[in-house]
This record gives sequence, C-alpha cells and structure tokens, in this order.
Amino acid sequence: MTPKYHFRQMDDADAGEISGWRYEPPYDFYDPTADPADLAELLDPERRMNTYFSVLDDEDRLVGFFQFEGRGGTVDVGLGLRPDLTGRGLGAEFVMSGLSFAQERFSPKRLTLSVATFNGRAVSVYERAGFRRGEIFMHETNGGEHEFLSMWREA
Repeated sequence: MTPKYHFRQMDDADAGEISGWRYEPPYDFYDPTADPADLAELLDPERRMNTYFSVLDDEDRLVGFFQFEGRGGTVDVGLGLRPDLTGRGLGAEFVMSGLSFAQERFSPKRLTLSVATFNGRAVSVYERAGFRRGEIFMHETNGGEHEFLSMWREA
C-alpha cells in the first residue's frame, strides 16, 4: 500500500524529534546538529511559523518535514526524510507530495531547491520530480564551504 502523507504546521514536539535525527555517513552532513544556525532556526517557533511543516504518514507518524520560503512567485524548498526511511525508494513520492502541498498553499510559479553535489541520490529524486539542474555554487554551512547544485522547476 502506498503511503499517503499529510502536512501540518511544525510544532515544538516535532522540531525536537527532528533535531535528534542522525543519518549514516556521508548523509550525516544533513544531521540537524551539523549547523548550529540551522538548528536554532528549526527550534525557534517564530522562525518556523508558516515556513516549516511536519509530514505525517497515514498512521500519524512523523516521517519528514518541508521548509518553504517564498520570494515573489518563487518558493524555495528544503526538506528532510526521517533517516530510517531514506534509501528505500520513498523519495520521489515524498517530494511530489511536498510540491503538491506547496502549490496548494503558496501558488508559486516556480520552485527551487539546493542540494549538496555529493548527494547524487537526492539529485536523481529531484530530477524525477521535474527539477532541472542549475548553477553549482559554494555555500558556507556545517563549519565550512561546500559545493551545492541549484535546481528549479516550473510549478
């Protein structure tokens, strides 16, 4: 049976649970504690409001989150799937569910995201969801500068 996802405004309990997620290397790059500024944003209810959304499965278990930041007609997407669910073929459906939610809530013309270039697994999922590769750029995070790929798609 295909999981059905539903979304809600992220609350303190979900943010606290997500802050404890730990991924296997090399994906531990995405551990919430890897960047103190990102962790502080995740744990701040005011900064999360209307931006961070918890994703639950059909049994109301927390399976991931999305972060949406609008700029004009563009919404930038951030996301995370619970560590024990990664690498199991759930990514494309999870991403498409988030994009559908973004479309309903924000009505963007364009969706963008950025992904660390080493994460070919995620790039493949995003391409299957209709994203196209954009520029490669350096971004300071997790205590250093890292190479990222910008990606975009029409909404």
